[in-house]
Amino acid sequence: MNFEEEILRRRTFGIISHPDAGKTTLTEKLLLFGGAIQEAGAVKNNKIKKTATSDFMEIERQRGISVATSVLAFLYKDKKINILDTPGHKDFAEDTFRTLTAVDSVIVVIDVAKGVEEQTEKLVEVCRMRNIPMIVFINKLDREGKDAFDLLDEVEQKLGLSVTPLSFPIGMGYDFKGIYNIYEKNINLFSGDSKKNIEDTIAFDTIDDPELDNIIGASAAESLRENLELVDGVYPSFDKLSYLEGSQQPVFFGSALNNFGVRELLDCFVQIAPSPKDKMSEERMVKANEKKMTGFVFKIHANMDPKHRDRLAFVKIVSGTFERNKPYLHVRHNKNLKFSSPNAFFAEKKQIVDVSYPGDIVGLHDTGNFKIGDTLTEGEKLQYQGIPSFSPEHFRYINNADPMKAKQLYKGIDQLMDEGVAQLFTLELNNRKVIGTVGALQYEVIQYRLEHEYGAKCTYENFPVHKACWVAPENPSNEEFKEFKRVKQKFLAKDKRNQLVFLADSQFSLQMTQQKYPTVKLHFTSEYN
Repeated sequence: MNFEEEILRRRTFGIISHPDAGKTTLTEKLLLFGGAIQEAGAVKNNKIKKTATSDFMEIERQRGISVATSVLAFLYKDKKINILDTPGHKDFAEDTFRTLTAVDSVIVVIDVAKGVEEQTEKLVEVCRMRNIPMIVFINKLDREGKDAFDLLDEVEQKLGLSVTPLSFPIGMGYDFKGIYNIYEKNINLFSGDSKKNIEDTIAFDTIDDPELDNIIGASAAESLRENLELVDGVYPSFDKLSYLEGSQQPVFFGSALNNFGVRELLDCFVQIAPSPKDKMSEERMVKANEKKMTGFVFKIHANMDPKHRDRLAFVKIVSGTFERNKPYLHVRHNKNLKFSSPNAFFAEKKQIVDVSYPGDIVGLHDTGNFKIGDTLTEGEKLQYQGIPSFSPEHFRYINNADPMKAKQLYKGIDQLMDEGVAQLFTLELNNRKVIGTVGALQYEVIQYRLEHEYGAKCTYENFPVHKACWVAPENPSNEEFKEFKRVKQKFLAKDKRNQLVFLADSQFSLQMTQQKYPTVKLHFTSEYN
């Protein structure tokens, strides 16, 4: 297979939703079709002792939620599919935003009973800003939920999408009979048996076939015909070009837990989803089919394997081929690095790969060279636009609870911050360490991981801060800036990259500071550079 064909058979996508809409379950079922795993471990069901393949951190298995993005790959109909399963919980939203820079398209999962929830709204907004093509999957149809048309309206209004259904449910919850696949014009009947891995479909040439009444009952068949007529009249027909431009979103219905409606989604997905796209760098547009390799780090994960203390940097390849043992330029450090064991992920099994193509995600063993947003090239000085680091919402002092383990604690904090779990600020006044996070749950994750992965114990103390602002004086040597530094001394800190940060204790003091020192500019995000 030549280089161009390899690019065309890649599909890299992310799955996003509000917590508990069923992202991880859907990921598992997709892997099941790709033959990557034999039995899916339902995330909810404690009777099955297997936990979900895509939740590999200990804490995820205990709580039944995903807290870190995981990367999984499988082959289906000769297409190589890379899935990035993201955490839905809002406390881990930053991890999800970063992942969205590495995907070419997205599947949005919506719970039929709860409809569109706030986390879904935020994530879809990010996708819309970037014009990422989206497919909507309405999940959990085996339970009672909202009417299909009401849901489609809600998706259009709350998410600002223009939808077109490509499959339609027959009944719901207790009366759920199956799904009519508008895209392929056939019917998939629901047996309610999740053990049956792959459902059978019955094809109908026309919806008026009397056989239909015999199979699903006359009243269900009648209401299906009425619904399809409505769909035909109200919604535009599917247009692949508008989908790829991000202006139209196809909708599928199904139940991931019972493995129902997933095959339709996957079959349509491999046909319509985009292969790896060109990406804008700060210098120029980089085309996927260029011969020279470029790629960027979108995530760093420490200690993926509890038996070995290792750090993996996840690199999304944008153009060219990434080869093992070939030197590549690390743009920020301006030095060449060679990788003897680049990993590809194949449903929790890591494999060493010799060659990877655009759209693939490669895990590189890292000894501390990488930060999120770093670029690798074959010598060209390129920078892919970074992912901004947002001002945290919660702040706490971190204290060492075991004086004998100070070294381990600092090493642990250092590595976890590189991973982007939270942000570390060091106060100018007394060098105390403050950890800022987007959500309160992250403190537990940090404490848990410090203890189990580094053997260090820590305690927290509240630190009343309203917002962290990055300080950018217009003129660093003028009197006003010196005055600002003297007066606000006890609110100043340095972040991990040694940038000056002002920790405002309230909205009021923030406004007063901005009025009093107009030439000292305060920013709420810092671009990673």
